[in-house]
Amino acid sequence: MKYGNLVIEKKEFVVLKRLMNLSGYYKDDTLRKSVKKLASELETAIILDANDMHEDVIRLNTLVTIVSDSGWHKKFKLVMPTDSDIKNNKISILTPMGAAVMGYSEGDTVQWEFPVGEQKLTIEKVEQENEHINLNMAL
Repeated sequence: MKYGNLVIEKKEFVVLKRLMNLSGYYKDDTLRKSVKKLASELETAIILDANDMHEDVIRLNTLVTIVSDSGWHKKFKLVMPTDSDIKNNKISILTPMGAAVMGYSEGDTVQWEFPVGEQKLTIEKVEQENEHINLNMAL
């Protein structure tokens, strides 16, 4: 991991902690495990102000390109659950894929549990759209 721990923007951290508190209520076992793993990684995360965030760190509204150890490529935008739209490659933070990449940076490798089993992903590219999110409306 490039920065040693997850790197999370301060306001996004607050929203993520709220979402993680609901993890016991998720019925899907893989999703519940993913959310709990992300919650445990948040305990040691580096929390930064928006102005101090590294451009290569995955945040909400970031375009992410990943490649798996089995060779498939995927490009998607990481979004809040209310903005999720699989057909348009908008993946919610509350999916195994979204939880897997949040706070990681370009070049990092992530080992994560998915419905099809454990996968090793490499974050190939991170693109910031600098879209503002109304985090108060996020929940």
